[in-house]
Amino acid sequence: MGRRQATSTTAAKDEPALWRTRSVGFWQGLKEIDMFFQRRDPVHQTMRRVVKRLAKPGIPYAVLGGMAMNFHKYRRVTEDVDVLLTREGFVEFQRLFVPKAYGTLPKRTRRFVDKSSSVNIDILATGLFPETGKPGPFAFPDPMQVSEIIEKVRVVDLPTLVQLKLAARRWRDFGDVVELIRFNELDESFAERLHPSVRGDYIECLEEKRREDEYEEQG
Repeated sequence: MGRRQATSTTAAKDEPALWRTRSVGFWQGLKEIDMFFQRRDPVHQTMRRVVKRLAKPGIPYAVLGGMAMNFHKYRRVTEDVDVLLTREGFVEFQRLFVPKAYGTLPKRTRRFVDKSSSVNIDILATGLFPETGKPGPFAFPDPMQVSEIIEKVRVVDLPTLVQLKLAARRWRDFGDVVELIRFNELDESFAERLHPSVRGDYIECLEEKRREDEYEEQG
């Protein structure tokens, strides 16, 4: 009996410390999110560094992935930077900046680590195929043909971003497309700007967005 009481007392003493640990983690998380949306976080700093380095020698590039979604009105936190390069640009990137500015990772030939921030940078190359890398209906395009300048950064355009998200065929990417539809007020006509192989998936995402809107209105 005494032994059981001792264990219970120890656990009770540990509870405030455990609460403080969880509380610190929660508030630290909020602080990091706030910094991200103010664009003062390590991910934005990493993006600005890499695009500046690429622009100086004239390496064609386009930002895509989570950072591109933020440029296209859907604001959400991301932990890395995705950059589209030509194959020649990728070779030049490695020659100029690896390992001086960016470290490599085992078994990840196109993922690098910014040595200043420890943020990962994923390189996607023209001619390769989205997600699995297996041949599909379309490959990653030339960044200069599918990009626009937003806030002084070259970003993949909205049709290409949506198209690549749909081609990945992951539930979280479909969710991203639903939000891109919402924040950019897209409709059926936008499907004409997409590759025929992903138009059906786009319409499903559009219908899901409308179902969610109806649910919110009823609630």
